[in-house]
Amino acid sequence: MTNKVKDILSKEYFSRSDIISLLSVDDDAERNLIFQKAAEVREKHIGNNIYLRGLIEYTNICSKNCLYCGIRAGNKKVNRYCLNEEEVLTCAKYAYDQNYGSVVIQSGERRGQQFIESIDKLIKEIKKLSNGELGITLSCGEQSEETYQRWFESGAHRYLLRIESSNEELYYRIHPKDENHDFNKRLLALKHLKSAGYQVGSGVMVGLPFQSDENLADDLLFLQKIDVDMVGMGPYIEHPETPLFDLRNKIPDPKARFEKTLLMIAIIRIMMKNINIAASTAMDTLDNEGRIKAILAGANVLMPNITPIKYRENYQIYKDKPVLTEADELVGKLEASPLLKDYHIVYNAWGDSPHFGKRNS
Repeated sequence: MTNKVKDILSKEYFSRSDIISLLSVDDDAERNLIFQKAAEVREKHIGNNIYLRGLIEYTNICSKNCLYCGIRAGNKKVNRYCLNEEEVLTCAKYAYDQNYGSVVIQSGERRGQQFIESIDKLIKEIKKLSNGELGITLSCGEQSEETYQRWFESGAHRYLLRIESSNEELYYRIHPKDENHDFNKRLLALKHLKSAGYQVGSGVMVGLPFQSDENLADDLLFLQKIDVDMVGMGPYIEHPETPLFDLRNKIPDPKARFEKTLLMIAIIRIMMKNINIAASTAMDTLDNEGRIKAILAGANVLMPNITPIKYRENYQIYKDKPVLTEADELVGKLEASPLLKDYHIVYNAWGDSPHFGKRNS
């Protein structure tokens, strides 16, 4: 198999069968060949920089009932919250003072006028307090084309909208099939984001019930086809207060999900050489050095959680999410890690995707 892996990695473009072969690798030496190739591609095309995005979990109020999510509308055990303007701006000021360069505003999916206007005002106020220096990424779900345009014109410039699975059948195994959870509307939203001018990100969960390597290969090809600028992928981690929890005996063990996610990160880095790839928080749930290993596999963006601690335990999309780690503690861990001695954190920089620059030139 080693020679086959080497042959695939020597290609300029991967076929679907090539990707499936790489995803099926279970030998450490062969996996390391893939990670080494991803590291070479990363260094050549974007350098060994790590960019920081201070994560603000604005609200856990959500209109959707995704079958895997702990903050789904149907979960009555969640203590709902929404940060006030002062709390959000305090978080943004912390990111600015720590020279992060960017913040991410993440929320449950809401579409009411009050929500739209509150996000719009927060974008403007964050720009004002940072003298326009803080970059702003949004992850606030499906919105109208007009809302996307409004937020972009107010100062947001990156948007993450994960597809979760590009296979329509699997999509409806993890979402209700109704007007509020429409696969084609999700695809349309991604198109609207791109036409509005955003750097667009998407991604999937790895290790879902019924998910195959063929599905994952198609996910990677989907991300390549829609020409994303950013990718956020993480392992599926079950939550006991969700319908999908009943299928927990049909998912790979945590180690297998973690290793498969690393392969997904490495392969998309090789396929889409100059995009931004996030090292997701979920990686640390399955491995103490999960985010560090994700960086070594090809990720280049880290999102320290700067939400006020008293709210974090209520933003539990999956179980055992690390909620009490202070942002500066995480950054210090990265800076001190001998595994990352050849990498460096870049401060005071937006860290835009080079892919976006080339796509728009």
